[in-house]
Amino acid sequence: MEDPLRDERFVSVDYRDLTPEALRGLMEEFVSREGTDYGLRERSFDAKVRDVELQLESGEARIVYDLLEERANIVRVR
Repeated sequence: MEDPLRDERFVSVDYRDLTPEALRGLMEEFVSREGTDYGLRERSFDAKVRDVELQLESGEARIVYDLLEERANIVRVR
């Protein structure tokens, strides 16, 4: 997969620039479309949201805004 920020259509958004409510909503939406867990143990929805939050804080993930579709997404940094 190509780096979405190499395309002028996408803009990186610092998670700290979002309101806590907007950030939580984006993380919840992201986690809800993940699919089914097939690991050794199930994780709660809140635990998954917290994992995404930790990934944003550590720089493992970032928020990207699509100017054409006018929506944000969370992507993993490689």
